[in-house]
Amino acid sequence: MRQLVEWEQLELLVPALVVDEYERNRSRVEASMTASVAERFRLLKADFADYGSDDDAAEALSRLAFQTPLSGAMATRNFDDIAALLVQGRRLEATAAESQAVVQRALDKQAPFHRAKNSVADALLIECYASAVRDVDLGDEPHGFITSNSQDFSAPAGDHRQPHEDLAPLFTDAGSLYGVGVDGLDTVLRDQLGEDYDELLDELYFEEEPRRLDEILSAEQDLFDRIWYNRSLFHEGGLDADELADLLRVAGPGRRRVEQKFGVSNLGPYSDFEWGMLSGKLSALRWVLGNEWDFLDT
Repeated sequence: MRQLVEWEQLELLVPALVVDEYERNRSRVEASMTASVAERFRLLKADFADYGSDDDAAEALSRLAFQTPLSGAMATRNFDDIAALLVQGRRLEATAAESQAVVQRALDKQAPFHRAKNSVADALLIECYASAVRDVDLGDEPHGFITSNSQDFSAPAGDHRQPHEDLAPLFTDAGSLYGVGVDGLDTVLRDQLGEDYDELLDELYFEEEPRRLDEILSAEQDLFDRIWYNRSLFHEGGLDADELADLLRVAGPGRRRVEQKFGVSNLGPYSDFEWGMLSGKLSALRWVLGNEWDFLDT
């Protein structure tokens, strides 16, 4: 969606109350998601402690201690992106006419007032949409109403992907579409953009999973070995025979281990750029593991 907005192939019409509700509820939802992740890890810790061997439990608990805050952050990382999309969209402020239409809708018991609840905010959403499509050539500018609230807006029985009969007149034109949830949004975008949408998904969609602690430790050790190996070779310069023999006695077994691990041909010499990349990667991984930036001791 962000890419489509940047290409001006999609414009978000965002009622002001949606932004207000988003910001009002955001901290609560983020806390709930983070707490849910933390609770799942707590239960896993308990299971390892109860049923795992001492060594297995210690290793698992160490990994979980590292993963818990990272996974909690991953669970809420897209909130900022969503907020940015909402703010960048065209903000729709409810007019007096739309507010009056909400009152009339309530008096007529039309959806979303068909349920025994306060549906004023929901009714404002649908009236904002009705205004948005009223004087538009939907053939040139197709519109879509996307909601996760199927209980208030969708047909009360049968296919919830269809709008309530009270709202159906808004969606009789082929250019006015109704979608429920992420699947509904996906369907609307695919219907309008066709193969271009599928190509965009193939190009941009990917899932990011947080690295496991053992993966990070393994990568950090590989970088350590490469950097240490080259530093040990550098130290040979200027040594006399006795000093060189002493260096080879100390460093020799380690060098052979690294050479067997990577192959001599893969251990340099490195250009300044390659050496900088190795050092930067080691610094970054060590920072993730709790060290300060630029800690490159080997």
